[in-house]
Formats: sequence, C-alpha cells, structure tokens
Amino acid sequence: MNKLVPKELSWLSFNARVLQEAADKSVPLIERVRFLGIYSNNQDEFFKVRVADLKRQVIINKEQGSEKSETAAKLLKQVQTAASDYQKVQNKVYRDLMDELAEHQIYIKNEAEISPEQKTWVQRYFKRHVLKHINPVIVTKDIDLVSFLRDQYTYLLIKMAGRKGDNYALLEIPSDVVPRFLRLPSDGNEVTLMFLDDVIRSGLDDIFKGSFDYSTIVAYSIKMNRDAEYDLMGSADKSLIENMTDALKQRLDAMPVRFAYDRDMPKEMVEVMAQKLRMTEIDSMMPGNRYHNFKDFLSFPSVSDEYENPSLPSVPSAAFDSAATPFEAITKGDVLLYYPYYSFEYFTEVLRQASYDPKVQSIKINIYRVASNSRVIDSLIHAANNGKRVTVVVELKARFDEANNIKWASRLTDAGVKVLFGLPTLKIHSKLCLITSRENDELVRYAHIGTGNFNEKTAKIYTDFALFTKNQEIAAEVESVFEFIEYPYTRPRFRHLLVSPLNARKRIYSMIEREIEHAKTGFPAYINLKVNNLVDSGLIEKLYEASQAGVQIRAVVRGMCSLRPGVPNLSDNIYITSIVDRFLEHPRVMVFCNNNNPELYISSADWMTRNLDYRIEVGAPVLDPKLRERIMTIFRLQCNDNQKARIIDADQQNVYAPADSGPDAPALRSQIAIHEYLMELETELLGQQEMKSRDKKSGKDKEKKSAKK
Repeated sequence: MNKLVPKELSWLSFNARVLQEAADKSVPLIERVRFLGIYSNNQDEFFKVRVADLKRQVIINKEQGSEKSETAAKLLKQVQTAASDYQKVQNKVYRDLMDELAEHQIYIKNEAEISPEQKTWVQRYFKRHVLKHINPVIVTKDIDLVSFLRDQYTYLLIKMAGRKGDNYALLEIPSDVVPRFLRLPSDGNEVTLMFLDDVIRSGLDDIFKGSFDYSTIVAYSIKMNRDAEYDLMGSADKSLIENMTDALKQRLDAMPVRFAYDRDMPKEMVEVMAQKLRMTEIDSMMPGNRYHNFKDFLSFPSVSDEYENPSLPSVPSAAFDSAATPFEAITKGDVLLYYPYYSFEYFTEVLRQASYDPKVQSIKINIYRVASNSRVIDSLIHAANNGKRVTVVVELKARFDEANNIKWASRLTDAGVKVLFGLPTLKIHSKLCLITSRENDELVRYAHIGTGNFNEKTAKIYTDFALFTKNQEIAAEVESVFEFIEYPYTRPRFRHLLVSPLNARKRIYSMIEREIEHAKTGFPAYINLKVNNLVDSGLIEKLYEASQAGVQIRAVVRGMCSLRPGVPNLSDNIYITSIVDRFLEHPRVMVFCNNNNPELYISSADWMTRNLDYRIEVGAPVLDPKLRERIMTIFRLQCNDNQKARIIDADQQNVYAPADSGPDAPALRSQIAIHEYLMELETELLGQQEMKSRDKKSGKDKEKKSAKK
C-alpha cells in the first residue's frame, strides 16, 4: 500500500462529505439543496484546476518521453472514474431531493408539467424579462465553439428538424442577469418553482419561428469547464496589473477539460459537440441530468424558515464591548475572536476608528479576498483621506478573485493608498493588519494575525480565528513581515512568528522532533492539529515518525488528507476526523504538548508544500493562557463531535465518527456546542465586567460623599 493518498483522490473524498450533507435527512431540507450547490461548485473548480493540471502533466510527460507519463495517466483515469461515480451519486441525491421537496408541497416543474394558467404567466414573463437576454448562436461547420462557449455557463443545444434538413443553435442560460429559479403563482400552500432553463424552453418558438422552418424543436442542456491556469510571464514593458489582466484573458481560450451533457441527448449530437470542442481521450465526458450548473442551488429560494438552519445570535466580545475603544480593549490584553460566532464587525470597527483617530499614524494590511462591497476597503480609503500612511498588499493571484483584486488595487491607488503586489514567485496568503499609533510620544503597534480573509461575506460562513495583540515583540515581527514583502532581498529573523517560506517548515519540524524525543524518554507527548489540507509529504513523514515513537496525534482535517491514519507500524497513534456542517471549517491550529507546557499556534498556512515553501504565510503563538485554553476547549469539542464528524481512515471511506467516549455518548454537534460554550463564557465575562464597573462607580460615589462631609 502506498503511504500517501493522492491528493486529487483525497479531494474527491472530501467533496463526497459535502454530498453526504445533501443526502443527510437530519439537515433542513433547503440547506440540503444548497449543499448540492456547494458540491457542484466545488466539483467545477476541481476540474478547472486539479484535473486540468493532471491533464497537462500527462501531455508534457508524454511529449518528453518521461517515465512519469504512465503514472500521471493512470492517476487521471482514477480521478475521472471516481468523479464519474460521484456524478451518479449526485444525480440520485438530486432526484431524492426533488421527491422530498414534493412531499412538502414544494415543486420544481418543467414547461410540460405546469397548468395552462401558469404557462400563460411564464410566457408573459419570458417575453418581458428573459427574451432580451437571449442571443442564439447558429452552429455551423465553421464556428469555433472552443472560443465561443463560456466556462461554467449552462447552454441549451437546440435542434430544429425540418423538411430541408436540421439546424442547430446554442443558447446561453442568462443566470447572471435573471434568477435561475422562478416562483410561479400557485394555489394554497403549494410552492411551484421553475428552472430558467425551462422558462426558455417554453419560449423557443418565440425565438426561432419566422427565422427557421422546422417541424420539431428540442433542447438539451450542456456545460463545459476550462483549464483555469494561465501564463504570468507577461511583457517586460507592461505593469503587473496589465500583465495580470492579459493573463486572465487566457482563461477565455483555455482548452476544455470536462463536457457535461443531458444523458437524453442523441448520440450523434454528443459526438458532434465532442468534435467541435476538440475533446480528447484524456478529457472527461459526463452524461448528467436535464439540468447542469447545480451550483445555482446555492441561491435556492427561501420558501419557509422551517426548512433552513435556525440563525445563531452573535456572541458578544466582553473585551471589546466593555471598552471605550477597540484600542483600549487590546491594551488591556490580547483579544481572540472566532468567526462566525463573533461578528466580523468588531474588526471593521477597529479599522473605522483607526481611519480617523488622530493618534493613528499608519495602517498596513494584506488583502487576499474581500467582499464585493467591502467596508474594509472603504475604511482604508478614508484613512488615506485623513492623512494616514496606508499600505495595502494586494495579492493579484488569488485564484478566481484576480479580476476583483485588480479592481480594488486600482481604486486604492487612485485614493492615494500605497499598494504593493508582493513577489512574482510567492503568493501572499498571510492575514495581517498592523496599526501604528503615537501615544504619549511613543510609537505603539497594534497587530491582527488571523486564519481567514478580511471578508465580511465569508466571515459569516467560514470559521476562523482572529488574534488582536499589543505585544510589541510580536507586533514588531508583523512589521518585519511587511518589510520582507516590500524588500524581499532582506531576510528578517523571527523569534515568535512562523513565517513561510523563511522559518515555518524548520520550526514545525523542530517541534515535532521535540515531541518524538519526549515520547522516547517517557515524557508526555502529543500533537493536536486543525488544518484544511494535510498533503505535504515531508510533514506527513514526520508525523509517521512521531506516531511510531509513541506521540499521540489527533487531527481535524476538513479537506485533502494524504496521510493514512491507523496503519499498523506506521500510523497507529494517529486519529483524524473531518467536520462538514453549516459553517465551513477554515482555521489552522497547531498544539504541541511540550512536556505539558503546551505551545499553541494559529496560522494562515495549511500543511501543503505550496503554503510552506511558495507562499508568504504567518503563524502566531497564542501566549495568553486563557485564550489558549479557549482554543483547546474548542478543539476538544470538535474531537468529540459525533454528529458531523467523519473518520479519515486509510481508505477514506467517510464513516461517521462516534465520540471519544464511545458510541453511547450523548449527541454532540461541535458547531452548536462551540456557540453555546462561547456564549456562556462571554456572558459570564460581561457580567464580571459589569460588576467591576458598578463596584468602581460605587467606590467613586463613596469618595464623593466622604469628601463632602
């Protein structure tokens, strides 16, 4: 057995866990439909990035006559077979969901299933709202469909059969300007929805009658995914933004890697499309349902609260809420937030106040992904308008957010903000913000180190830690990271921070080796790990070595995991689970026993080669014992999850995990339990703060009365 699971197959196993949520009847019905959308969106990105990369490896190795060609081709075939199998599961889950929706009087009907009254209403809607967005392309022998078809968009392939022969046309489903789901008028409590695809099918005659002579007209759904890679070499006489813009245009012409089509489409039409798209034997041809782009299920209409997750109230931060300003709160001690349990508005309020506080001299921040209407960006611009020195590091190569980041970079530059783009060879993935203030004639730094992006939207659905500190040693090292980004020829030294690619790998190796030595000499030794992906072969080998030495390793890995846990004489002491629930698990946390004097780090870096060697990432120690215990309690709750955790075993079977205390343990759903824990903790802290405030006020009142006497 290979010691490592190929990361591509492991990724498919992760997405299968998302599909499990869509099939899980304990999940509210509409949430299950949306999980189907998440699964589909994930699968699209997988083909555009990872399958496309495998395809390139096969082609390049074959041209070079490399021995790796056969290995890459074999893996590509395994991936395509597994993806095809999951496609069948997805189709079944979709059909089951449609049946369950119908049981609750929620119907998705096509153009042949609606009533005459509804048909009249739909035709009127089509003419008023949809027809103006329809621009058919007639398929001829000369048309280049590779250049024409847009990646990830659903199209209807139209066949018009007539006495003088057949004509074919392609229609793009304009779901970017018209909702994919249309709610029809219906009687009583019944909810009737219709795909935009079927709204268009009902109006085919309105599109083609008079232009074409046909006796029958039929439509079949198709979708294509392109290779998402691009060449960033560019031109020496162009700016980085200009080269990046040119590079993004390459995606428009990139070769297809997957073609999905309606399984009812006649074979000759499938063959014509495959030929037109220049599909090869190493590309994926996938028959599917009548509908594609299930990612649109992410925005499935809300029809009733009873079919969705109940909202969780935001947890108050006693530290921030009891202070006059955020800076006063951070001065009293380090502050830890855990999104989305806490509101991201605590961070935006820090930036808002910093933008006009006369004591604040400068603000520095990393931007990787931000919301479309970003208050973060607005505050940075306001700060620049108020005369603050604002430096923003914008990562232009944040995959699928490149165009947005080019826009933000231009807007920031126009506002007088100093914009840096970092290094051509290193993505900047750290989550840092540094505010420098002049207080009592001294420069004081406030630092933010996090595991997630400065993004108001994702902070509502991604779990992430954010540490605010006034520790001047750590803040000075954060300053050094920004200096390294601007002046990469420098090599700053870090005592506290784990910074990729400078010292992170070496320091992690060292801490693992320390646990190995402790285990060999009989001291307590354990490693607790929370990451999105665990695929770096060097770190996995170290964990195998630690397991064999007796180090107890407990990990929670959301996504890819190339390590095979529980293999005799290799990884007996490694136990790994994965949690997929209403929030996307995103933080990276490392805890090393250190002979019962735990060292705990939060980090922006996954345990992947790219994160440790080819990106600028930052991990920070959590030095406050109370905050460290808070994170460890959260980790223990996740380890005991017996509702949404799956065991990652050597074969990645995704079996649901029992709690550590056994199969008869009470039900524990960690994301809900964490919310309850934090709410109770912060409510108690707020109560203590209020008591202190009352006591302080009472003391002052007594002093005043005494003074009057």
